[in-house]
Amino acid sequence: MRFNTLNDWLAWQETLHPSRIDLRLERVGAVWDALGLGLGCPVITVGGTNGKGSVVAYLDEIYRAAGYRCCAYTSPHLLRYNERIRIDGAEADDAAICAAFARIDAARGDAQLTYFEFGTLAALLLFAEAAPDVVLLEVGLGGRLDAVNIIDADVSIVTTIGRDHMAWLGDTPEQIAFEKAGIFRAGRPAIIGQADAPLLLRERALELGAVPMQQGRELHWRLATGQWQWQGPDGAVRDALPAPALRGRFQYDNAAAAIGAVQCLNARLPVSNAALRQGLHRVRLPGRFTVLPGRPRWILDVAHNADGARALAGNLAALGAAGARHALVGISTDKEAGAIASALADWVDEWHLVAAPGDRGMPVDMLAGAIAGALPGARMQCHADIDAAIGALAGTLSEDACVLVLGSFTMVEAALRNPRIGPV
Repeated sequence: MRFNTLNDWLAWQETLHPSRIDLRLERVGAVWDALGLGLGCPVITVGGTNGKGSVVAYLDEIYRAAGYRCCAYTSPHLLRYNERIRIDGAEADDAAICAAFARIDAARGDAQLTYFEFGTLAALLLFAEAAPDVVLLEVGLGGRLDAVNIIDADVSIVTTIGRDHMAWLGDTPEQIAFEKAGIFRAGRPAIIGQADAPLLLRERALELGAVPMQQGRELHWRLATGQWQWQGPDGAVRDALPAPALRGRFQYDNAAAAIGAVQCLNARLPVSNAALRQGLHRVRLPGRFTVLPGRPRWILDVAHNADGARALAGNLAALGAAGARHALVGISTDKEAGAIASALADWVDEWHLVAAPGDRGMPVDMLAGAIAGALPGARMQCHADIDAAIGALAGTLSEDACVLVLGSFTMVEAALRNPRIGPV
């Protein structure tokens, strides 16, 4: 084995390929073929701009509530790399991941795999060995050329289309939709979780020979008193459903997309209404509008694009806040800071700006300039880093104040690791 610890493996993987991202499937597909493994069970692949993690979380809880052995691959992680690879609800341990990395290293020959490709192959290898009943794969970036797309999904879901990763996926919703649609497969369900998704997404599904099932067309949900109802294209109805445990009206769209996938596979993996209700009720997803206990109130959210910020703004409005409202923000250099700030402008009294942890963080002066350009006259303070910002804020907050931490997974991770407010 090349390395003995998970951290050593990950550090080496960061240096193996000259680019952090290399959107091609030939190398990773060849290594998967060399490993000679197969999953042997239904696979659901989930892509989209926002909502992927939520949909995977719903599916994971629903299938495990129904008694199935479910494996889920997600990215990125918040606190531990192991969060990315879950087998029957448990994170894969360091030893198992290291052993998988060693097998991939031996099988790859001279192929230069990226960090994400190594992780994807490790998850698939461990899932193949776990003999699951169903596998859930979250797309890392785009869809058509993302590493998870080496697997032909039985059901594919695209949650939403929004402006994100434009340097890789294109500048227009249509270009982004084309890349996201790459996970659809001929003759298999292509669930579109967004009623107003770009028309190209559905058109592309049809061109590929997939069977589109879109929210507002083939799939529907409606609220009833204290509960809600889902309806599919064949007249199937799932009713008396509890509100999704994750906050926000948009979570009904995410939950409905997950139920659509469950219904598509129901002949192979039957799921009762009781299991469906249990899964919706018990789902948890740290970093998605996580409200920490105690006063003053701290809210953590990984929202990092305009659509995510608008959804977050709706949750904040519903939550309410009596005292001063602060936003502690750090984002990556490729994000649209002005659009994110504009979406939250009505809620935020004062902005606290930092460079998001990691090598992709937008410099704080650039962030300040972008927000000032979008919100002239906005009250702002710049800080050396997130820990300095938390320290400066913590000593001045009244009990009824509220602090929102947002902008990236690394921001939420740093907040969770700060002893003044974390961990969850």
